Amino acid sequence: MGRADERRARQRNGRRAAPRDRSSQAAVEEGPTVVGQGRAAARRGAKGGKGAKGAAKGAKKSFLRRMFTWKKILGTFLGLCLLGIGAFIALYMVIEIPAGNADAKLESNVYKYSDGSVMTRDGDVNREIVDLAHVPKDVQRTFVAAENKSFYKDSGVDLRGTARGVLNTLSGKGAQGGSTITQQYVKNYYLTQDQTVSRKLKELVISLKLDREKSKDYILAGYINTSYYGRNAYGIQAAAQAYYRVDADKLTVPQGAYLAALLQAPSQYDWAAATDTGKKLVQQRWNYVLDNMVEENWLNKTERDAMVFPKPMEPRPAPGLGGQKGYLVKAANAALEKQLVSQGVADNAKQAEDMVGRGGWTITLNIDRKKQAALEKSVKDQLTGKLDKKKRTVDGNVQAGAASVDPKTGAVVAMYGGVDYYKHYYNNATRTDYQPASTFKPVILAAALDQGATTQDGKPITADTIYDGTSKRPVKGSDIGFAPENEDDQNYGNITVQTAMNKSVNSAFAQLGVDVGMAKVLKVADDLGMDTKDLRAVPAQTLGTMGASPLQMAGVYATLDNHGKKVTPALVKSVEHISRKVTLPDPIGKQVISREAADTVTSVLTGVVDDGTARTSVRDNPLRDGQKVAGKTGTSDNNKSAWFTGYTPSLVTSVGLFGENAKNGSQVTLTGATGLIPGVGRINGGGYPAQIWAAYTFGVQSEVTKFDLETDQGAAVRPTSTPTPSKTVSQTPTESPTTEEPTETPTTQTPTQTPTQTPTTQTPTQTPTQTPTQTPTDDTGDPFGLNGQ
Repeated sequence: MGRADERRARQRNGRRAAPRDRSSQAAVEEGPTVVGQGRAAARRGAKGGKGAKGAAKGAKKSFLRRMFTWKKILGTFLGLCLLGIGAFIALYMVIEIPAGNADAKLESNVYKYSDGSVMTRDGDVNREIVDLAHVPKDVQRTFVAAENKSFYKDSGVDLRGTARGVLNTLSGKGAQGGSTITQQYVKNYYLTQDQTVSRKLKELVISLKLDREKSKDYILAGYINTSYYGRNAYGIQAAAQAYYRVDADKLTVPQGAYLAALLQAPSQYDWAAATDTGKKLVQQRWNYVLDNMVEENWLNKTERDAMVFPKPMEPRPAPGLGGQKGYLVKAANAALEKQLVSQGVADNAKQAEDMVGRGGWTITLNIDRKKQAALEKSVKDQLTGKLDKKKRTVDGNVQAGAASVDPKTGAVVAMYGGVDYYKHYYNNATRTDYQPASTFKPVILAAALDQGATTQDGKPITADTIYDGTSKRPVKGSDIGFAPENEDDQNYGNITVQTAMNKSVNSAFAQLGVDVGMAKVLKVADDLGMDTKDLRAVPAQTLGTMGASPLQMAGVYATLDNHGKKVTPALVKSVEHISRKVTLPDPIGKQVISREAADTVTSVLTGVVDDGTARTSVRDNPLRDGQKVAGKTGTSDNNKSAWFTGYTPSLVTSVGLFGENAKNGSQVTLTGATGLIPGVGRINGGGYPAQIWAAYTFGVQSEVTKFDLETDQGAAVRPTSTPTPSKTVSQTPTESPTTEEPTETPTTQTPTQTPTQTPTTQTPTQTPTQTPTQTPTDDTGDPFGLNGQ
């Protein structure tokens, strides 16, 4: 038998001997022997009582050993790991990369002058997103060296740092660093700054996904464009401007290292506001960044040792929309929105406005800083500085607008929209609700010359053609009766077209317009840049009764200055956006009228300056210095507007004054403003508008220039023939001029004087015997309507 069998046999025998009846019987039978054995058992039992507690303890230890064996502990750990992995997989499957949060997408629009300097920003958040290609490679690396040296090699997360962050959050110790650039970008752009376990887990999952789906350059660009750098600067472009006054593409490595160091504590490390301790800390951080770049072989040690800490510039006030900036910004936005629709980027104007309003645009204007400042100064010195609405109610009704254009490029180099954008929202430079008045007369002449128009008796219209300048003389050849009154009902008799332009004679140009054909006149006006598509082709339009803006009139005259080749004033020079491409049209278009016609009009308009309504303010201006000038004045009905639009070979500027009721915006008279005699002191085009024009133009002209004209007509050239009369419409008065139609056949009128230099205007051979009952205006060369007072 084996040992196991023996053990089992003993166990069976022992159980059989256990019954009580048998043991009792055996005890009786055995007598004293059994009794002795019972006493021994009793003694053993007494000793066993003392070890009962130890036995219980041993049993407990045995239970713990059985419950917490190394196998069970390992199994539990592995189970928890599997559970965690399963949960993470579930999270990974469920959590998607979300759209960026709204705050992270907010950007400002940046507006720049033509030289690239920042004019202003429009938006609550000072952020301008730039493509990573616009940030020098070494500057990119300063951020990697500062925050995450393993960025180009890691999977987007720092597990130890994230675990530490979760534990600290659970234990209430607050936020801890250690996140990768990817994680920081995810927190900035996709999530919030909340310190919760769920947010940290989301950050981990999204970071892993983002690293798998996007390039490192994409992530780095997002990081440096969404981070906050202090000074209300979000993104590297805004930070570069805020601290060093340069664009991101001009940053140096030392400057980039400072901006990268700032991200750890923007307020504490801002050099302008930092304490001595803060300055020491940011310098230490700056050195840390550069040393890491050397360690990563991104920077030569010799170059690094030569680098000096680049102290940033003092902060400057955030640019706003006050003064002229608001007008420029709104006009630039309107131009961009129009182009978005035209190019098909936006379906309609509302959508285009929404696109621009979302921000992210860098809009460079053609505005020249020096010319803009000169125009603003000219308006203040010549006009607004003389207004006092406390003394004179009418002074509060005076509004000024101006636009200045380069005729060779179409660039709007300066614009004046009003006294201040916050005080007068409406842009006076682009408003089209006031009449351009006599500044429209050159358009009529341009149409006559370009279309080869003839007088009523079939003779070609030239600058020397004679017309009847009698006030209220009915026009001939029109189905609609029209007999316009000259300014102050002045009669001029027979005068040439040149003189009619110089004196701004309404009756002569009304007949000239009818001779050309008003439909043709309006067609040419539209070709030159005015909006005439909804106008009726009636003789009254010859008085400039349609609406027009200074910007439009500057474009019309710029086309004349550009020898008839269309000039569309362009306020915007270039547009940039990180996700949209906008192509701007060429401001210089096709030939819309012949060069000879355009040059002849220019030649005629030199006479307005040298011997007409603008001579006092422009011809005799001490700053002129021989500069050749062409231009035209205009004063509308009831003196509600006054204009001067003039040009040199290199600059065209239109200035308009508008009477606008300060309370309700209705059109009112300008008469009496600045203290001129109420009811008599008219504000004419040859007055303040011409003065503003002259002070500005002659102040910014760098050199004296002359017109290159291909014409043998007009005040700029010596006449080669006798002026041609028009039989049906011209007559030399034999008595005092009246408003009645002449009854005698006109005769040819020959000038009484031959010019010896630049031709002057022709004077009627008979002076009216009656003196006008009202004070002469700019038509007599009296720019303020004071007649010598």
